[in-house]
Amino acid sequence: MDTTRILEGEITDALLVEKRGNAGWITFNDPQRHNAVSFDMWAAVPKALSAFAEDDDVRVVVLTGAGERAFVSGANISQFDKLRSGEDAVTAYEQVAEAAQLALYDYAKPTIARIRGYCIGGGLNIALCCDMRIASDDSTFAIPAGRLGLGYRLTAIRNLVGAVGAAKALEIFLTAARYSAAQAQALGLVNAVVDAVDLDATVQTRVNQIAANAPLTLQAGKRMIRQLQQLGPEVDVEAMKALVMQCFASDDYREGKLAFAEKRQPVFKGR
Repeated sequence: MDTTRILEGEITDALLVEKRGNAGWITFNDPQRHNAVSFDMWAAVPKALSAFAEDDDVRVVVLTGAGERAFVSGANISQFDKLRSGEDAVTAYEQVAEAAQLALYDYAKPTIARIRGYCIGGGLNIALCCDMRIASDDSTFAIPAGRLGLGYRLTAIRNLVGAVGAAKALEIFLTAARYSAAQAQALGLVNAVVDAVDLDATVQTRVNQIAANAPLTLQAGKRMIRQLQQLGPEVDVEAMKALVMQCFASDDYREGKLAFAEKRQPVFKGR
């Protein structure tokens, strides 16, 4: 199968964008940091998706992480002091990250998350924005926002609830526990779990199945399903944003960042 890299030199090298046959591939490419998502990666995601949207030969888009240790291990915490501290900085970061998430969630063409290794925090949200999630049996899942004191945006919570239901979403979010691939499948976080050696073949089978189907039919059905998943008009979106900003402005968030850097348990005080 021919592979053609696109957008090289136009976006960060930490996001590889390739066309492989009828599939577009987006690879989070920072394996030394377990593919933690940087600001530049977030900014590049909509551009990559847009490029594939304009190519009629691309029937499905696959998102994955470089190497064997991580899909995406969350946001790049080394950027938090600069980009996620202070109201203006947090607002700007959230806008870019939210734009990337929504571009993926609302994308017209089918999407698959190919997951191997860590799928944590923002990485799990990226996966939940995809239409299908296929994981290797050595993958690990968690939403550790509560261990860091940061705010978790409303649309990300919606994605979690949509995948697993409210009761399981509460368990996942409130405990910040880690789950094996088998546990994640039982919870409803992933569609399929396979041996690591079978991951690529399984993903390719799904790509082939999707590519053989009528694109307009798939896009229409996906759009309808997404409409049914929208937030209701009774949700106070601005109040939810204020709650997120309150977390980022808290002493607990500062303690969470410091504890992570010092590799110790945080001591939260609820203020």
